Amino acid sequence: MYDYDLLVIGSGPGGQKAAIAAAKLGKRVSIAERRDMMGGVCVNTGTIPSKTFREAVLYLTGFAQRDIYGASYRVKSEITIADLLARIRHVIGREVEVIRNQLLRNHVDILGGTARFEDPHTVVVGGSTRGEHVTVSSEKIVIATGTRPARPDEVEFDDDHIVDSDAVLRLQRIPSSLVVVGAGVIGIEYASMFAALGTKVTVVEKRPQMLEFCDPEVVESLKFHLRDHAVTFRFGEKVAKVEVAERGTVTSLASGKKIPADMVMYSAGRQGVTEELYLDKAGLSADARGRIAVDDDYRTEVGHIYAVGDVIGFPALAATAMDQGRLAAYHAFGEPAQQLRALQPIGIYTVPEISYCGKTEAELTESAVPYEVGMSRYRELARGAIVGDPYGMLKLLVSTEDRTLLGVHLFGSGATDLVHIGQTLMACGGTVDYLVDTVLNYPTLSEAYKVAALDATNKIRAVQTFGG
Repeated sequence: MYDYDLLVIGSGPGGQKAAIAAAKLGKRVSIAERRDMMGGVCVNTGTIPSKTFREAVLYLTGFAQRDIYGASYRVKSEITIADLLARIRHVIGREVEVIRNQLLRNHVDILGGTARFEDPHTVVVGGSTRGEHVTVSSEKIVIATGTRPARPDEVEFDDDHIVDSDAVLRLQRIPSSLVVVGAGVIGIEYASMFAALGTKVTVVEKRPQMLEFCDPEVVESLKFHLRDHAVTFRFGEKVAKVEVAERGTVTSLASGKKIPADMVMYSAGRQGVTEELYLDKAGLSADARGRIAVDDDYRTEVGHIYAVGDVIGFPALAATAMDQGRLAAYHAFGEPAQQLRALQPIGIYTVPEISYCGKTEAELTESAVPYEVGMSRYRELARGAIVGDPYGMLKLLVSTEDRTLLGVHLFGSGATDLVHIGQTLMACGGTVDYLVDTVLNYPTLSEAYKVAALDATNKIRAVQTFGG
């Protein structure tokens, strides 16, 4: 007889939803989490704090209103790090309380401490003080420990001059200049936020471009916008070393260039939090990046142990982890469940936002799929003028054979919300004609769908008119 039917290690989006789903099935459930990390990385150091940081930056700098009130417009003339962190602490506190209440309301036992395997069915949860631990057994186990920023051995992080994306939330000041090493999603998000604060930002990336998985036109729009706010890009460059000097840092590149800056932020990918789990005692292993392999049902190589969220790798999104956790619990207890839909949106919280769903032009061209492009720019929309966004855009990729939507790509205000309209239409097999013939609220940014749909259908008609 086991102490629990399901033990979940980690209370992030995946772990939380796994625990709740099992509890709803009437199972005895517990969740192990460090006392200061309820909600996991997502709530405490990752998604929620970084997006709150972004919102605080946009509000305090008056960034979104400068097109209307002028480049010198500010809500607060002297913005301090305390101003930014106050909002973050408020949101984190609220989210932690919501999650804790939800778990307790569903009779999920919360075990405070760091978990490690004793054997495939037994886990020891150690508290913060010496000798404080509890040993529990469970029929099924879900690993949802998430990831932490990778810290290259050759880099001397001091959380003051040289930081990672977690340490950004513990800064004592807003840097006057910043080198961001790595132009992945997290690096570019923070680069754009600090640029909005007035920090002089230099992005160093060893690859020849950034965000290769996004639509090139959208990425070019973002680069143009960031350059307009004094961001410098160094593509195809590798960092040789970073030295801390009396007045800041000096980043030396392999090409011989030197970049002086107040601070350096490394965004060198993320590492699965698995080294403390003693996976070998459970018969498990992780790869070099700390990731655990699973099958389509999120089951590991040990049949009764499942893993979900960032710790299993791509796509490593909070939104996806939530459903992975729910489905893992269903599969563990034989509850009928469907697979996640392949059509999933991607949201990048840069300033401005990027979001897309479906195929890119390059993918369609490579697959020899005929398509037409429908474009809408926010400057053409009344709502664009009202909210002060003259640079936003929506691109629809439409099949010229059956007029279905093949891809939706957005850049600008509300992109991560607006993408769901296109996602829903695509998932239901709808055509561009629905957007042409339906009525959308005016004035809204959603109206961009109608403008882009009309643009695409007019282009398709033009081909037919010319006898194509």
